[in-house]
Amino acid sequence: MSALTTKPRLVSPNFITEIIDEDLKAGRYQKIVTRFPPEPNGYAHLGHAIASYIDFGIAHDYGGECRLRMDDTNPEAEKAEYAQALIADMRWLGWDWGPEVSYASNYFEALYQMAEKLILKGLAYVDSVSPEEMARLRGTVDKPGTPSPYRERSVEENLALFRRMRAGEFRNGEHVLRAKIDLSSPNMKLRDPVLYRIVHAEHYRTGKQWCIYPSYDFAQATTDALDGVTHSLCSLEFVDNRAIYDWLLENLRGKCGLPAAPRPYQYEFARLSLEYTVVSKRKLRKLIDGGFVRGWDDPRLPTLAGQRRRGVRPEAIRRFAAQVGISRTNRTVDIALLEGAIRDDLNTTAPRVMAVLRPLRVVLTNLSEPRPIALPYWPHDVIRESPDGLVPLPSGQRVRPEEATRLLSLTPTLYIEQDDFALTPPKGFKRLTPGGTVRLKMAGVIRCDAYQTDPEGRVTELACTLLPEEAKAAGVIHWVSEEDAVPAEFRLYDRLFTVPHPEAEAKEQEDEHETPEDQDFLRFVNPKSLEVVHGYIEKSVLGDPTDTRYQLERNGYFWQDPIDSKPGALVYNRIVTLKDTWGQSTRQTEEPRAAGSPKASRAKKPESPASPTASPNLSPEQESRLQSLLAQGVPEAEARVLAREPRLAEFLLQAARSAPAAALAHWVVNDLAPALRAGASGVRPEGLAGLVKLLESGEINTRIAKDVLAEAQASGEDPVEIVRRKGLRQVSDEGALEAIVDRILAENPDKVAAYRGGKTGLLGFFVGQVMRETQGQAKPQLVQELVSRKLG
Repeated sequence: MSALTTKPRLVSPNFITEIIDEDLKAGRYQKIVTRFPPEPNGYAHLGHAIASYIDFGIAHDYGGECRLRMDDTNPEAEKAEYAQALIADMRWLGWDWGPEVSYASNYFEALYQMAEKLILKGLAYVDSVSPEEMARLRGTVDKPGTPSPYRERSVEENLALFRRMRAGEFRNGEHVLRAKIDLSSPNMKLRDPVLYRIVHAEHYRTGKQWCIYPSYDFAQATTDALDGVTHSLCSLEFVDNRAIYDWLLENLRGKCGLPAAPRPYQYEFARLSLEYTVVSKRKLRKLIDGGFVRGWDDPRLPTLAGQRRRGVRPEAIRRFAAQVGISRTNRTVDIALLEGAIRDDLNTTAPRVMAVLRPLRVVLTNLSEPRPIALPYWPHDVIRESPDGLVPLPSGQRVRPEEATRLLSLTPTLYIEQDDFALTPPKGFKRLTPGGTVRLKMAGVIRCDAYQTDPEGRVTELACTLLPEEAKAAGVIHWVSEEDAVPAEFRLYDRLFTVPHPEAEAKEQEDEHETPEDQDFLRFVNPKSLEVVHGYIEKSVLGDPTDTRYQLERNGYFWQDPIDSKPGALVYNRIVTLKDTWGQSTRQTEEPRAAGSPKASRAKKPESPASPTASPNLSPEQESRLQSLLAQGVPEAEARVLAREPRLAEFLLQAARSAPAAALAHWVVNDLAPALRAGASGVRPEGLAGLVKLLESGEINTRIAKDVLAEAQASGEDPVEIVRRKGLRQVSDEGALEAIVDRILAENPDKVAAYRGGKTGLLGFFVGQVMRETQGQAKPQLVQELVSRKLG
């Protein structure tokens, strides 16, 4: 029997692993099988990486298997290019799915035969109304659906029409195959969902063999069962689809084509969004088609192809996914979490070398001959943390620390950064000034004796003296000698958007009735998300593997662009900045540049909280706020957002006077944040606190809380008052609920008989009827317990 392996687990214990533990304990499965089913209609992004980490990670932890399956049921959007890219991305992440990739298209014939079986059982019919009419007939949340005039077609007519659909006799949209479930279900997904539609388009694998294709719901449930999946994991957006999943499996097991047992079950986890980017494939295409980025592998995109080209290692992506974890609540992840994971990975894998990105020429007037210098690749802290006392060379060979060096020369002419010289330095400037001194890293102290400028007053060259070894200097700067300098292009990638939540900002502006141009998220694209500069890198890199990542001293982590960099024309991408280069970077607080005019060099650039150049790391005040929130039990992802956004944090602080911060945080970050950021929230802190206290006490459930909060946002009325006015209390009185259950069972004798005859999927119908009868106020767990007991 599958159980937790002795290997270090990838996925921290969570509500899904608790379910798996119970399943294994009860003997329901001999081996855990999960699946990762992307649709090949675009490139994989960081959201896919997190989901795949959960799917493959859980399979790994329990010694099971994870299937990689292409959900390729939409020929109009899918391409072989995307499927191949998805496979390559998953392989890059290090996942193992066995000898073959699975495809939904492999099962098209089997799925078609199952659809015919549903027709023969009277559980599916061909509908011929328009999509608009179908949507109208489905009804609303408050109004049950109306049967289509074609719902009672005979089995023979449905079968004949379905076979003609397959034969290509009808146009797109002329007919669909629908499941016959329950038009009065409170779950809109169960109101006769579409199982097959006509699509005359060439499929990238099956060509023109098919012109009808299964829906997502039909394909997911059936292919999961055919692939032997035990636990089907997906995001919360599919929580209502679970009822269709269960209905299909209950009605297709055994003689209808699916294995009788064991069957898979669907479980949902929270969907995550990342700051300063978008992951919607439609929006990513807008960025590409609009020329804002250069393709799916642009290093500014959240696609795995883009992250790989940028230089991020798969180990960093997996580290990030592990830190994010699994949650039941949709949330926004602070981009600092991703950047921190990348830095942590590179800190011990990227050797240190020097490069000057914006060079300023320096002549050492008293140095006549080159002076050789051996510089270490690694700082003492990395050496100290090495488990075996060895450190790697760029080639990958591990050696003793004293051997991990490269030989450079200090020559009469060298280059330093323009920013490391200031004609009129600001207070606290510790680098080079006229008449001032600075230490060249590992090479000695120099004094600036004179400088040259061009006609515009920009400094072009410094004349300096190399001082004796005992000389002192407050600051240390990096350098590259003219003899060792190799020209290179440096691409400095930054955040893609100027605001943390571009989609939410666009939606808020849409609500304010601004022009369509202002409503689009594209207006928040950061025009400085890529800066290209030309400088020099030390020549030691020429002998290293081209995929070596480096920490360029004081400039960040870089590697060679795998496409554009060529011998003699080196191109380096910045993977991520150093921890101390955001927010408190001297390039932002000490604006003077040697290449700028003296007047301009004294200007201090203001920093906007919404600016992409604002620090993703926390200031001391923000760090203090973060630690306080964590100590109160607020999850890290929410705590980081709150720590960085004073308006949200202040709202939480006020609300926390009356309710636990840990219980309030996700409502503030995920439900109220857009309105709070816009200064337009209709909910006061004490109002949210009162609502959460009702929820925590069990007086209301989450569904009631969400509905009340939305109404309070729109009306400004106190949420607790709305609950009282409408009498919205969670019904947990067993006697009262038992009477409702008894009546609903008495009104549906045919369904009771069907359930007791083996159609256990009808349990969801009865629970749904009770929830509808109580307007969603019944305690769902108690309802399910009562219904199960009554049905035996």
